[in-house]
Amino acid sequence: MQVPREAVLLRIFIGEDDRYNGSPLYEAIVLKAREMQLAGATVLRGPMGYGHNSHLRTTKILHLSQDLPVVIEIVDDKDKINLLLEALNDMMSSGLVTLQNVEVVRYGQTGAS
Repeated sequence: MQVPREAVLLRIFIGEDDRYNGSPLYEAIVLKAREMQLAGATVLRGPMGYGHNSHLRTTKILHLSQDLPVVIEIVDDKDKINLLLEALNDMMSSGLVTLQNVEVVRYGQTGAS
């Protein structure tokens, strides 16, 4: 799979407890990206954060939250990212979605294995 040098970084900010059809939303999004043959996806779990309602979510014992912040990062060409964005409209009811132009300097394995 090839990723163009000039690509787009899609970041999706959601909560760990967000669901889609009974499964974790982050899992559904990664599986959808894979199904659509995007270059790759990474889910990052945050130890602390808050969103539009300013409700603090943290791993600190006095404020223990099960709904920790999750960020999904996906890099691919603009057209493929736009197709995924269309699918996200049906999957997400809230969250933050951002796009950023990026330059890919390395993707995958280099040299013989």
